[in-house]
Amino acid sequence: MKMKAAVLREVGKPLQIETIDLAPPKSNEVLVKIAASGVCHSDLIAQESPGTPKPVVLGHEGAGVVVEVGENVKSVKPGDKVTLSWIPYCGVCVYCTNGQVHLCESAFGPMEKGFLPEGSSRLSKDGEMIYHDSVLSTFAEYAVVDEMSCVKLPDAMPLEQAALLGCGVATGYGAVVNAAKVTPGSSVAVFGCGGVGINAIQGARIAGASKIIAVDMKPQNLEAAKKFGATHVVNPADGNLEEVVKSLTDGVGVQFAIDATGNTKATASAWDITRKGGVVVVVGFYTTKELTINAELFHRRGKTLKGSSYGDINPLRDIRNLAQLYLDGKLMLDELILNTLPLEDINKAFDGFHDCCGVNVGRTVVSFQDHSKNEDEQELTETV
Repeated sequence: MKMKAAVLREVGKPLQIETIDLAPPKSNEVLVKIAASGVCHSDLIAQESPGTPKPVVLGHEGAGVVVEVGENVKSVKPGDKVTLSWIPYCGVCVYCTNGQVHLCESAFGPMEKGFLPEGSSRLSKDGEMIYHDSVLSTFAEYAVVDEMSCVKLPDAMPLEQAALLGCGVATGYGAVVNAAKVTPGSSVAVFGCGGVGINAIQGARIAGASKIIAVDMKPQNLEAAKKFGATHVVNPADGNLEEVVKSLTDGVGVQFAIDATGNTKATASAWDITRKGGVVVVVGFYTTKELTINAELFHRRGKTLKGSSYGDINPLRDIRNLAQLYLDGKLMLDELILNTLPLEDINKAFDGFHDCCGVNVGRTVVSFQDHSKNEDEQELTETV
C-alpha cells in the first residue's frame, strides 16, 4: 500500500514528507493505522546520529487502530485501539522468564539494523529499502509492527493521549513505581522535569509519596512540576542543592532519587542528596562513558544505584494500567500535549528541541486525526 511518511535521508537534515510503500504484515505482525505520534528527544538523537540506518522513518511513540492482522496474531483484532511499544519481548529468554521483559534482547539486534523483529523491513520506495526506527516507525500514516508491540486499550481511551504512553510516560512512571519502588509517605527527588521527569513526578504522586522535590534549571519547568505533583521545587543554580534538600528532609536526604537528565553530574548530585539506605534510579541517556560518585564510606551507607530501561515496565500490563489511571482521572495526559501538528509540519517539532528556553514538559504530538470532525465521526473513520 501507498502512504505518506516522514523520511530521514541525511544526518541532521530535516525529515522529508514522501509517499512510500508499506508491505502487508507477516504471520505474527499487525497493520496499524497511526492516529498520533509523540515527538521524543530520542527522535532528535536518532536524527543527529551517524549510526542511524538511512533512509529511515523515525517515530517510536505512537497509537492507532488495528486494520489487519497476520494469521498467527491472537491478542488484537481489526478495530482495536492500541498503543505501540518499542520493546516487544520474546517471552522465553532468561530475562523474560525472570520477569524482566524490559531487558529482553530479542528486538535490539534487528532494531540496530533498522528492521522489524522478524529481521527485515516492510518499507520501500521505488525498489529502495527504507529502514524502521525502534521496530515501529510511527511518523507515517500506517505501521506494520510485531504483535508484541501492540497493547490493546480501552475503547474510551483517546488516541493522542494514548500515544504518550508508549515511551515518556511509561518510562518516568515506571522508574518510580517499578524500578525505585517508591512507598507511600516517602520522600522523592526528581532531577530533570522534561518529558520523562515530569511523569516520574506523577508516578511519585500516584505512589503516595508525601514529599516530592523537583530539581531543574528551568524556572518554567519547576512551575509546571507543581501542577503535576511536586510539593517543593529547587533550582540548583540558586544555592547548595544538598543543603536545601536536607533542610527539607530532617537533615538526612530523600529516600528515593530519580535522575532523568542524562547528565552524570546530576546523577552524582542525586547520590549525594539521598539518605543512607536510599535508592537512586537513572533513566537519562548518558552521552559520556564514565560516572563519578562520592565513594566515601560506601559500604556503610547501604545505598542502591541502578539504571532503568523503559521504566522497568511490562508493556502489556503497565501501559494498560496507565490508560486506566488516565480514564480514572489520576494520571494527567491532556496537560502533556504541548501542541499538535500535521505530519507535514513535523520538522517544527524538531526545531523546538533547539530552543533552550522552550517548554519541554510534555510532547509535541503529530496527529493524523481530523480535528474538524466530532468524536463520533472520528471513531467511525478510525475503525474503517
